[in-house]
Amino acid sequence: MNAAYEFVTGPLAWAAWGIFLLGSAWRLYSMFQLAKRKDGPYLTYMSWHFSLRSIFNWLIPFNALGWKANPAMTVATFVFHICLVVTPIFLVAHVMLWDQYFGISFVTIPDNVADIMTLVVIGVCLFFAGRRITQPEVRYITTPQDWAALIIVLAPFLTGFLAYHQMLDYDLMIILHVVAGEVMLAAIPFTRLSHMVFAVFTRAYMGSEFGGVRHARDW
Repeated sequence: MNAAYEFVTGPLAWAAWGIFLLGSAWRLYSMFQLAKRKDGPYLTYMSWHFSLRSIFNWLIPFNALGWKANPAMTVATFVFHICLVVTPIFLVAHVMLWDQYFGISFVTIPDNVADIMTLVVIGVCLFFAGRRITQPEVRYITTPQDWAALIIVLAPFLTGFLAYHQMLDYDLMIILHVVAGEVMLAAIPFTRLSHMVFAVFTRAYMGSEFGGVRHARDW
């Protein structure tokens, strides 16, 4: 088990980060080239003012028409993304790894808070899965990629929760947790999770077009 743990926290971790960084850079470059070919004039109306205005307004819960239309989904989405980002970054055990390998240390969240946020992510993943099964309009547009993205996100939080509370076999769970996290990191540029990379650029594009060309709001 020690050899397996050393491998997943060493070479496999570096590979996952390399795939994430290089893959994200490649996807951004290729999407930029595609945008130039299909909508070359867009560069002329890209605006910092309208871009930031759009991003800011879409970050406010219930501010956009889409957020107002489905309150339950809005709450679930905002809580989910906050917990999804904050928990792995500020978890004590993860910050200790940053300190151990790179000498970087920063503020952490208490373990009991991280525990609650982990359960929130797991719960909202189940909520999203339930929507895809029970709501016809959502089920109709659901693809295998959507299910894969949901499982990829769920796996590191579920295995991390089981490992922290030493449920099942701890050594196995902690290795599965690390591998699941690395799979999620490497999958970001190439799956539905790529909106983590593209969202800000998409919002900037939409905001600039609506504000600078249509003279309307996009929220």
